[in-house]
Amino acid sequence: MSKDIITPCIGICSYNADGLCVGCFRTGDEIVNWFDMSDEERRSVMLQLDQRAQSSFD
Repeated sequence: MSKDIITPCIGICSYNADGLCVGCFRTGDEIVNWFDMSDEERRSVMLQLDQRAQSSFD
């Protein structure tokens, strides 16, 4: 495992009503498990973040 995908955390750690961090739009489980995830798992999460962010502002 190369762990090439860095965390999307920007240091604003607060959760919205959907249970997503308002800084990076990851779930609590994704945040806690980030460093244990494979690159493939991280990539999968990263691909969802833009859509989650857009949905939060709709």
